[in-house]
Amino acid sequence: MRLHAKKPVSKAYPNELVTVGDHIRKRRLDLKLTQKEVGTVLGVDESTVWNWESSKAEPLTKHLPAIICFLGYSPFNGTGQSLGERLRDYRRKTGLTQKKLAGEIGIDPSTLSRLEKNSSRCLNKVVKMAIDFVRRVAPRKDQ
Repeated sequence: MRLHAKKPVSKAYPNELVTVGDHIRKRRLDLKLTQKEVGTVLGVDESTVWNWESSKAEPLTKHLPAIICFLGYSPFNGTGQSLGERLRDYRRKTGLTQKKLAGEIGIDPSTLSRLEKNSSRCLNKVVKMAIDFVRRVAPRKDQ
């Protein structure tokens, strides 16, 4: 008699995908890659991948485009449709810093930070500038 069952999932396999590191670990284990191999693919050191996977650090913005490419999807909540969420999603996907994106929009980086946090302290003119920018580069998914 022969029993057939799936091999138990490794304890290292994330139960929930909460952090970017969880997404990276899941993809790495699915592909049967080492942290060193993933680091090579992403252009970072093995210890950096370990830090991300163990939630000791978050990836720098400049690494996000490579991570999204490695995963094959964006690990960020792309369903959010507020202005701040759309700006943050665009910035992460393109690997731009707040300073760089703020310059492209024509606003101060601290203002962009408030917009991304959906702070009500932003002036209508600034919000309009940000909305115009988002409409040009990152249209809504339902449009």
